Amino acid sequence: MKNAEKSAADMYAEKLGFKDYMTFGFGDVAINFTFASLGMFVVYFYTDVAEIAAGIVGTLMLFSRAFDGVIDMVVGGLVDKTHSRWGKTRPWLLFGCLPFAILTVALFAVQPNWSTTTKVIYAFVSYNLLMVAFSSIAIPYGTLNSLVTRDQHQREKFNVFRMFEAQIGVLIVTNLTMPMVKAFGNKQSSWVATYAILSAVSVILLLIVFKTQKEHVQETKKVNIPLKQALRAIAHNDLWWIATIFFIVYSIGYALNQGTTIYYAKYILHNSSYVGILTVAYLVPVLVCFLFITPILKKYGKTKSMIVGSIISIVGYLFTLIDPSSFTIVMLAQVIKGIGQAPLLGSVWALFPDTIEYGEWKTHTRVESLLYSGGSLGQKVGVGLGTAITGWVLAWGHYSETTVAQPQSAITAIYALFIYIPILIFIIQLIFLYFYKMDKVYPRVMADLRVRKNQATKKEQ
Repeated sequence: MKNAEKSAADMYAEKLGFKDYMTFGFGDVAINFTFASLGMFVVYFYTDVAEIAAGIVGTLMLFSRAFDGVIDMVVGGLVDKTHSRWGKTRPWLLFGCLPFAILTVALFAVQPNWSTTTKVIYAFVSYNLLMVAFSSIAIPYGTLNSLVTRDQHQREKFNVFRMFEAQIGVLIVTNLTMPMVKAFGNKQSSWVATYAILSAVSVILLLIVFKTQKEHVQETKKVNIPLKQALRAIAHNDLWWIATIFFIVYSIGYALNQGTTIYYAKYILHNSSYVGILTVAYLVPVLVCFLFITPILKKYGKTKSMIVGSIISIVGYLFTLIDPSSFTIVMLAQVIKGIGQAPLLGSVWALFPDTIEYGEWKTHTRVESLLYSGGSLGQKVGVGLGTAITGWVLAWGHYSETTVAQPQSAITAIYALFIYIPILIFIIQLIFLYFYKMDKVYPRVMADLRVRKNQATKKEQ
């Protein structure tokens, strides 16, 4: 059986190299110019620049999440039904990159002199239109990972490269946004100018992905799977449900980490410019660990690696409690959290291609994009909830959008968002990882799928 499983892995291995992995990752650099901004700056922009109440911002994000869930599933179904000369996913990158860029810029066009009602309506509409464009890029881009190869180890390499380069995108956004905003005059229009430049670069990067990537996994014949059958397949894919819920929880924590850093730097460490260096302290260990993560994932599997990463992250948050107002202690805590984050970021997006194979094995129905939409759904719902929680907790702490001196209740809220709530999030993550058994069953899944393919080939002959 082991020999059969090994030969099955060899059968699905594609001839791919460094260039393929690197250019694939350009897509996540482009996506994170927007996604990292949503996590890091959107609440701050709405509260401190557009002057929308924090509680309203949190509620806005909650309503947006219900809409996003529908859009993700719709886009996933449409991608599954796409058949073109460019393949199934690549045309979405070609035609979707420009609207994605334009709507990212539009997000920051809220005028401070508008009435509160006008600002809230514009924020709601522009944010949700951006989420439609986001789904139209993120879901086909993520699905592309399952179409460039069916080899699990190669997929892990693609995931490591995309996550490595995603953090490059995050570093660019977190370290350039505020300086660029200040260089353009530190006003609302400065945000528009900043993101016009970043979004133009994202268009170029997505076009490179379109040009360089190929869909090596081809359908033997074009099959339009009825929606009812596809939904039934999803309902019976238990590991997909675990992966999706885990991703929601994980993304809540990630959004909290990103979105509250600027508040922590400004009101606890008393220097808003620290947001860049705190992010560097967090992400540089991630990038360094990524250099060694592929052999670790291959030896120990994704699940065990993610469990260890979650535990290390909890240690990092607890380390902050030594002296929460000390810049040195917080910096060291960021380094520890970054080390813990590496196996999580290096694995999380690779969960969904595996659930596609598992779903085909279990239900005899292959629905790539609809299943992969779980990743985008989990990410956006999680980030939305994390952003909503940020707004609600700040509102609970009576955070003021118009004053520099905050009440003690607001300071307590910032501590909760930056330290205590994330610890709870990681504990919940560990519970879901305990029940995720993909690493144990995957070799058998691929061996059985190989047998089925051989049988199908013989029947056609």
